[in-house]
Amino acid sequence: MNLIINGETVSVPGDCTRVVTLLEHFGFHTKVVIVEHNGNILEKRLHESTPLVEGDRVEMIHFVGGG
Repeated sequence: MNLIINGETVSVPGDCTRVVTLLEHFGFHTKVVIVEHNGNILEKRLHESTPLVEGDRVEMIHFVGGG
C-alpha cells in the first residue's frame, strides 16, 4: 500500500492497516509521537482504531532527546 508519509510517497506492507501498525512498522510504538492523519491530529487513544487506506496522508513527528 502506498501512503504519503511526511510529504513523501512510501510503500508500506499490506499489514499496516491501522495507524498503530504503521507506527510499529517504523519503530515508533514505544516513543512519544504525534500523528496527523489526513489533516487531523490523532489522540493517542485513536491510533489503534484509525484505519489506513491507499493514498492516506500521514505526518509523524517524534521527539529526540539530547544535550
